[in-house]
Amino acid sequence: MSDLKSKVAYLQGLSNGMNLDGESKEGKLLNNIITVLNEFAESFSELEDAQEQLEDYVETLDDDLYALENDLNEGDEFQDYVEVDCPRCGETVLFDPAITDDEDIIEVTCPNCDDVVFVNDDTFETADESENLEGKVEDDI
Repeated sequence: MSDLKSKVAYLQGLSNGMNLDGESKEGKLLNNIITVLNEFAESFSELEDAQEQLEDYVETLDDDLYALENDLNEGDEFQDYVEVDCPRCGETVLFDPAITDDEDIIEVTCPNCDDVVFVNDDTFETADESENLEGKVEDDI
């Protein structure tokens, strides 16, 4: 970046060395061009600084997220789950497999469109299959 500023400063020095009248058309044009170039160089420098800060911030967030994922994956917080695709919007809905054996009637709804994706009363038919719900049970996420 300092290279861009030094080039603008060099052009400014050349302009001053030409002994152009600042009130002439050429002098006004050259001075305004150099002023605009200097403003561009300053703006570019500020953008570089902001970009560098943003990169540092994103890197910190990424490190924190990685640590959080590791903490969550190490614990026993994740259990098996059943995975069902919503017939209306296609959203994947996950729920505890214990719901399928619960004595009370429980409806599982899609968090995206609020459509019922599963009912544990043995009469509910999914859009995917008309007989039995086939859920995907996994041990670890």
